[in-house]
Amino acid sequence: MTGDARRDGPPPFDRPFEGEDTKQRVYGAVLHTREPLTAAEIAERADCSEESARTHLSFYADLGIVIRHEGRPVRYERNDDYFEWRRVNELSRENTIDELQARVSELTDQIEEYRDEYGVDSPAAVDVLEFDAERIDDVYVDLGDWATVIEERQLHERARRKAAGSTAPLHG
Repeated sequence: MTGDARRDGPPPFDRPFEGEDTKQRVYGAVLHTREPLTAAEIAERADCSEESARTHLSFYADLGIVIRHEGRPVRYERNDDYFEWRRVNELSRENTIDELQARVSELTDQIEEYRDEYGVDSPAAVDVLEFDAERIDDVYVDLGDWATVIEERQLHERARRKAAGSTAPLHG
């Protein structure tokens, strides 16, 4: 395989941040974490020194991208609230209020379809053991999609409210 062909596809699984600078590798390592990690653990994932990781993690903590948990050792984790805030800002910037409202309505319709299909109000209320074995995989896919639709509706609604608030006339 040529170098050009490799750059056009996804990164290799064993070195997902290959070709990135240290700052980007640390950022990528943080994005892929599911639990708080030490600077040494992040450095290992980012293929850099612990000191470099600590420097970049401190910078990302100052920006609110990561949460620093004091203790021995100090641990760092991705700040999901930051990424939600960023997504809401992006949605409100790239869409009109009418587009956001239309998307909220579409997502609400999808949620209602899932509620009707499963006879409950949320994916957490579905008992997958009530379904035949050959259908369980499809039910799990539906439940994951349903949960995603709920999250997307919340984000779009927040973006709609943000956009509506930013276009409100100023009172003085």
